[in-house]
Amino acid sequence: MSKKGKVVVKALVTGGAASGGPPIGPAVGPTGINIKDVVDVVNEKTMIFKGLTVPVRIECDPETKQFEIFVETPSTASLLLKELGVEKGSSNSLEDKVGDLTLEQIQNVTRAKRDIFLDITYKTSIKTVLGTALSIGATVEGEDPKAIQKKLDNGEYDDIFKEEE
Repeated sequence: MSKKGKVVVKALVTGGAASGGPPIGPAVGPTGINIKDVVDVVNEKTMIFKGLTVPVRIECDPETKQFEIFVETPSTASLLLKELGVEKGSSNSLEDKVGDLTLEQIQNVTRAKRDIFLDITYKTSIKTVLGTALSIGATVEGEDPKAIQKKLDNGEYDDIFKEEE
């Protein structure tokens, strides 16, 4: 794709369910690129995040009518909510809990986000995800995520997380 005249469209789409309407259609339409082709590729690439809001970047070349789709990872909160099977977090996360996560679910979300975390170690990445679990109103293994963070600091889960370091 040529750099000159390239159009970059950034959008939030529902995984596997993008359409030719806003935000994609009105942004891609003026480039002359077939919107249906773009939507089909976006849906194919975001299907793994079905039902989640996913950031995508579409780079269009109006000259050659070619495009590239770049899918970014959904937010940590979105991934945790999907693990819980709920649509939204608690509006009063300190008192009202929306569900309980397992350590394995916390690890799954951490692995999904690992590339974009600036944290140096896997353990600090886990603690970041635990912080988000707290903010959406989730417990982990029946406990407050802060308690799990303290146990991590005390080395109680070192055997579980050692292989990831």
